[in-house]
Formats: sequence, C-alpha cells, structure tokens
Amino acid sequence: MKILDKIGLAVFSTLILILAIILCLIIFGWIDINLIQAILENIIQNQITSNILLALNIMFILLAIKCIFFDSNSKHDMDYKNGILLENADGKLLITKDTIENLVNNIVKGFDSAENVSTRVELDKENNVMVFINLTVKENAIIKELSNNLQTKIKTTIKKTSDLEVKEVNIKVKGVEPEKIVGQE
Repeated sequence: MKILDKIGLAVFSTLILILAIILCLIIFGWIDINLIQAILENIIQNQITSNILLALNIMFILLAIKCIFFDSNSKHDMDYKNGILLENADGKLLITKDTIENLVNNIVKGFDSAENVSTRVELDKENNVMVFINLTVKENAIIKELSNNLQTKIKTTIKKTSDLEVKEVNIKVKGVEPEKIVGQE
C-alpha cells in the first residue's frame, strides 16, 4: 500500500470514528443536537474557518476519488500477470512468462522422442511457477520415463537459470507420432 493510500485510509477511518461517536452521543442523549447545530453554524458563518473547511473538504473529495477509482496496486498486479518480478538492492528483474515458455520449449526439443510441443506457464503472487506442456511423442518413446526426465530437467534448468522454484510440471501427451520409414512419404 502506498503512502497516499495509507493516509487516505487513516483520514477516512478517523472521520468515520468521530462521526460515529458524535451520533452515538446524540442518540444516547448525552449531547444536545441543538448544540451540534450551533457549533456548525458558527463554523460556517466565520469566513476564515469556512474557507479552511472548504479547502479540507476539496482535499478529502480528491483523496476519496483517488482511493476509490485509482488502485495503486494495479501496475504491480500486471507485473504478476506478465511474469515474476524479482527485486534486490541493485534493482528489479522481470522474468516474463514468454521467457520461461521459450526455455521449456528448448528443453523439450532437446529430447529426441518429443515432438510438436506447446507450453503454457502460470504464475502466482508467491512466485510459484506451474508449467503445462502438450506434446506428441514418437512411437518408440517410453512415455513414463520421458515425462520423468522432462519434469526433472525443466525444474533444474529453471532453478539454475532464474533461481525460480517450479511448483509443478504437468505433461499431456496428445498422441503418438508413427516413425517415418526412410523412402516413404
């Protein structure tokens, strides 16, 4: 939460608290409503205090509009949708989903028995990476062994290159590609 949002929340919380206390005191009969009315009339009739009150009200209106309609976290949330934002003392680094997807595609293409790869990466605010892979395999592939090797290689490579933990690697085998015999088309 940015400082202006904190100030806005504190100001409005304080105003609501004061109004609630005054209303409770009026309802219990501990304060006469005519006394409140006389105080408000004196404030409004005095030129200096009414100008100060007007300036404060304009600031409160602008602050309320800012807090209601302009979310300070919206840009930060967009960073989470596009990638993972890492920060340190030297600056920031945004690792995009496209970067991770390209990395995963290159890893999968390194396996001879995998073909026609499509990758999707999902990220959450806790910097968890979830990889979803759709692929076809060659006819001679041992699917369980291939998927275990892919999952291990993807997790270790992403950890090594980006220092991100991969929560899960989900592989969906869409089909089996028959081997092409040399001389046939």
